[in-house]
Amino acid sequence: MHYIVVDLGFGDCGKGTTVDYLCATRDIDTVVRFNGGAQAAHTVVLADGRKHTFAQFGSGSLRPGVRTHLSSFMVVDPLALVTEAEHLVSLGVTDIWDRLTVDAAALITTPYHRLANRSAELARGADRHGSCGMGVGATTEYALAYPDDALRAADCADPPVLRRKLAQARARLGVGGPPVEACLAAFTGFASLVRFVDRLSAAGSCVFEGAQGVLLDEWHGFHPYTTWSTTTFANALELLRVADLPDRSVTRLGVLRTVTTRHGAGPLPTEAPALGITDPNNPANDWQGAFRVGHFDAPLHRYALEAAGGVDGLVLTYLDLPVDRMCHAYDREVLRPGAPGDLDRQAAMTRALATVEPQYTPVTDWVGAVESELGAPVVLESWGPTAQDKKPTT
Repeated sequence: MHYIVVDLGFGDCGKGTTVDYLCATRDIDTVVRFNGGAQAAHTVVLADGRKHTFAQFGSGSLRPGVRTHLSSFMVVDPLALVTEAEHLVSLGVTDIWDRLTVDAAALITTPYHRLANRSAELARGADRHGSCGMGVGATTEYALAYPDDALRAADCADPPVLRRKLAQARARLGVGGPPVEACLAAFTGFASLVRFVDRLSAAGSCVFEGAQGVLLDEWHGFHPYTTWSTTTFANALELLRVADLPDRSVTRLGVLRTVTTRHGAGPLPTEAPALGITDPNNPANDWQGAFRVGHFDAPLHRYALEAAGGVDGLVLTYLDLPVDRMCHAYDREVLRPGAPGDLDRQAAMTRALATVEPQYTPVTDWVGAVESELGAPVVLESWGPTAQDKKPTT
């Protein structure tokens, strides 16, 4: 049995701690990252106090033997990956590089893409999109414009090709940054540490770990406040289809908080600063801005469920928060999922969400209320940050 973990909000719902729980309670071989890049921030806390915020390594990496595979849908940042590995080694995960495989076709982001990303976001002024400033969008956009010149993981092991592609990116993006030779040395060093493969292979069960949330999806999110990434189950299902695995059975899990949150700009109809809820793992920063909190927004999460194609079970996190009501409806219907590609439709929904009036109802039984509103079973409850704070409902 394999598991796919997707966020049914705007991100930050607890994907990392869910993945860690699965790795602690199931016989998991590999955690597969299937979208996004180094902008992920999946915090895992162990019962012994060790804590790590996962960006690219799989969130099961604090569990002995659990491997990570960075898939072809990932945008890999070698410099950030090295920094992350150093922290994991300091926590006792000394074999972290031995447990990593990277798809040879994965896009590679560079300091030039990161600078281009930040320059574009700053130029938007008050109309900023809430970018994480890590270069993921700029890398994807560059690959669409120059598909033959986009830097891929396997290129890091080929110095002449690597040098040419780095120089092209630096010149075309025109944002300055470190000399090409400095990046060349760093990226060839990265290549010496990892094993490149042409597809996922695992002897046992995998957990496919998503990044961000369905409400930020490149096609189903609320344009222009979206990511350059498919955040639904689609990428994971495609990887499963072509992987070298002994089993194809899968459980699709959708993760939700008892509040609806987003980090940065964009619609949040139930936003309620008076709740006074903060998240130490998501402080305000120069790129995304403030971490915003609102009451649980059932219409938004029903939309996410439909856009994602449904789930086999829900994971409900932050049940220890003192919240006692949810939005069960808006004063009018504005959310209409459709086929990927119609950004005008998505932008129209963005504008409509700015004018809706949420309708609220009290909640005393969160599991029952969420199941009733979303029409899907809650299979895991989370009452705190560790695996021991979670309990299955069935």
